[in-house]
Amino acid sequence: MCCFRRRHLTGSWIQLLVLRVLYETPMHGYRLMQEVNRLLAGRRTLKPGSLYTILRRMEQGGLLESEWEGAQTGLDRRVYRVSERGVEMLRAGRRMVEEQRRVLEEMAEFYRRHFEAEEDVRG
Repeated sequence: MCCFRRRHLTGSWIQLLVLRVLYETPMHGYRLMQEVNRLLAGRRTLKPGSLYTILRRMEQGGLLESEWEGAQTGLDRRVYRVSERGVEMLRAGRRMVEEQRRVLEEMAEFYRRHFEAEEDVRG
């Protein structure tokens, strides 16, 4: 499973979010951007140009497949779905997310132990 490199961790997270959303429902780019930004909860905003670059690279890498869907009104749009290789990346991503979760839980415990009482006194 070659999908994750430490130096590209942020990109991997965005890719995992894209795969997670598309795994449940294939969709076009604009709606995908809305869903990914909702999951990012304001911590970061994914811009259209960035998303379409990510989608193109993921499709070239075999993680996504797409097809044009004719619209009854407006323009045709490309609908993206997760490929088999993308599902493999999601499975590998689960391990990465679990590792990160453990690290974050340890960090949260550190902050509770060392700074929570201090904040209560100030608050």
